[in-house]
Amino acid sequence: MWRRKPDEPGQGRRQGAAAAAECGESMNVLLIGGPGSLIDHLIIKMNKEGHRVYLLTGSRYARTPYQKVFERYDFTYDCTSLNEIFESINPDLTVFLGAYDTNFRWKDEKAASVKYSACLMNLLMGFCMLDHGRFVYLSSDVVYGAHYQEDIPEEEETSPTSLKGMVVAQGEEMCESYRRTRGLDIMTLRLDHLYGIPKTRGEVTDLCSEMCLQALEKKAVTIQEDVSFSLLYETDAVEFIYRAAAGREHKYPVYNISSSAAMTQRQLAEMVQEAFGEGVQIAVDEKYGQEQRVVLSNRRFDSEFGNPFFCDVKDIVKKTTDQMKKNRGVFLNGDEASLPLIQRILKKSGWFIRAMIPFGENMVAFIPFFMLNNRAVGSAYFANLDFYLLYVLLFAIVYGQQQATFSAVLAVAGYCFRQMYDRSGFEVLLDANTYVWIAQLFILGLAVGYMRDQIRKLREESIEEKEFLSQQLGDIQDINSSNVRVKDALETQLVNQNDSVGKIYSITSALDQYSPEEVLFYAAEMLGRLVRSKDVAIYTVSNRTYARLFSSTSSKARVLGNSIRYVQMGEMYETLSQRKVFINRKLDDRYPLMANALFDDKDEMQMILMIWGIPWESMTLGQANQLVIISALIQNAVLRANRYLSALENQRFVEDTHMLEPEAFSALVQAYLKAQAKGLTECTVLRVHADPESYREAGSRLAGKLRQSDYIGILGDGGLYALLPNTSREDAGYVIQRFAELGHASSIVTDVYELQKGTASV
Repeated sequence: MWRRKPDEPGQGRRQGAAAAAECGESMNVLLIGGPGSLIDHLIIKMNKEGHRVYLLTGSRYARTPYQKVFERYDFTYDCTSLNEIFESINPDLTVFLGAYDTNFRWKDEKAASVKYSACLMNLLMGFCMLDHGRFVYLSSDVVYGAHYQEDIPEEEETSPTSLKGMVVAQGEEMCESYRRTRGLDIMTLRLDHLYGIPKTRGEVTDLCSEMCLQALEKKAVTIQEDVSFSLLYETDAVEFIYRAAAGREHKYPVYNISSSAAMTQRQLAEMVQEAFGEGVQIAVDEKYGQEQRVVLSNRRFDSEFGNPFFCDVKDIVKKTTDQMKKNRGVFLNGDEASLPLIQRILKKSGWFIRAMIPFGENMVAFIPFFMLNNRAVGSAYFANLDFYLLYVLLFAIVYGQQQATFSAVLAVAGYCFRQMYDRSGFEVLLDANTYVWIAQLFILGLAVGYMRDQIRKLREESIEEKEFLSQQLGDIQDINSSNVRVKDALETQLVNQNDSVGKIYSITSALDQYSPEEVLFYAAEMLGRLVRSKDVAIYTVSNRTYARLFSSTSSKARVLGNSIRYVQMGEMYETLSQRKVFINRKLDDRYPLMANALFDDKDEMQMILMIWGIPWESMTLGQANQLVIISALIQNAVLRANRYLSALENQRFVEDTHMLEPEAFSALVQAYLKAQAKGLTECTVLRVHADPESYREAGSRLAGKLRQSDYIGILGDGGLYALLPNTSREDAGYVIQRFAELGHASSIVTDVYELQKGTASV
């Protein structure tokens, strides 16, 4: 429906979900969080605005009721179907309750912190797969724990003092990292001291309701002096969350939602005291004497989304105290909340009604069997057929031993009643056949009922065991797949020996057979062979800022261009400058998947090796160590070639000039042309039209217009030429223009064959 466009850091516009809402269109809204009043208010708000609401509960066995939604998904945040859920819903707006998600129990902070971070990562990964919509993360005031004289703006660095605050702050950083690196529209909203009216004791989580509960239980409220804060009511928070989340655009990734109306704990306690009006006392915690003020500033939100209106705290405190007084048993003893009389009767008698249904069916079914038995008496065809026995066996098979006993009792009563048509009750009781028939009825009924109960029990146990084993099997399959990958890697290493140091050395030592001018070209080809990648590039550092592309094996490897400013490559440069292998685990398309730098004896960067096309499973520490070994062996070959060229420097250059002698220049040109034919580089050769007597002067002047990686020299035909590595014919036009400005005409050499022989034509 909309998508955020990439922008400059700290600037730009982010398209909002209300681009459709403002046009009267319905959005797909995905709410993620456990049960509670906050998510219920969000559901009501989204439904009221006409949006289609989906809910991800975060629990596989969610039983707590929510407000009505279009579709509800009872899945955990770490389930394997999370991506399919996002793809199925295709939400325009995703709201994760984050710090207010009741699925996380912060009583055990260590366990909750690990679960929280992992779940948020999975949700962000699922959202990334969409490449569409907006993700809203609800943070809290717990990310700040220090004392602040002024209201805290969004730019202020977080300072959590609790483990929960640290984890919630890390969640903000995680969202910001995904926003910057993946170009996603992710918004973080910090809610300042959220509070509401609880319905049960378990919902007493905020400071206001905790004070009210203390007043109800102990007739006293314990406070901490010199502690200031601001309160935000739930319904207010929902309105402002919707205003920001569904806005057409937003300028910043983080917003505070706060009333910014500072109050102390004493002021809040006095409101509670006044609302109860039953002699509630205010006690001061003497152990805590540190001044603390944590009030979030809402100026950014106010300037962009308008001036909000906030509920009066005193009115909410009054409603909270009334709620607790009305339901004392709920808040003091944890009883269920008071319901209307009819609902309480239905709720308490519901189990009884469900239990009585089989008995009612039994009694109803008894009537036709009683009538059939009466008709069968004296019948020539059905006299020997015992309908009561069939009746007992039927309920024993369907319901089990309990209903078999009850149906047997009814059958005995019906039998005795029918016998008293012809005899007295006393005669029936003295008849031995009556007791034999009753024993037969009960024995068969109880035996069949017992067998049915046992079969049902075994079936339920088998179902439970199957579910348990299925989950175990899934875990074993995941573990086994990981073990198979490790086994395959080790098997490949042991059988093929491609990754052994000896094999690597035997391959890299083949560089010695090439001429000094060709070493770096074939080093790229050899590196790609060793790391099993078709996309490898080697950059040579020309100064402390820029690096020039020397050789590459594919167009993908040349995606950064012929010249890069490597000192501005952020995380990659910081890693390489520390002599470490860079691994692009975030899959940032601005950087290669792996890279390593080579340094000289003076600890200055000389070359950068970049690898682009490698599979994800190969981006491991072992592969990084292998790259270090390969780089060292390549560096040794390059150093030998450089030392050889340095030793022959006097023979290679025309005396007192930067021009290469014919033999040296011809070898260099042929090396570049061979590498170009193999797709390892790109080069252009220019012939300079100058008088042979003025070659020395022309060469000195033209060298000043060339790059450090360019060469000028004389070929076998006696002509003056310029070699331009990594330069296309179109780019060579700029060099021709520079030469012309110095008074020397030049042209591109087109006949490569003649150039290799030393006699070129233009």
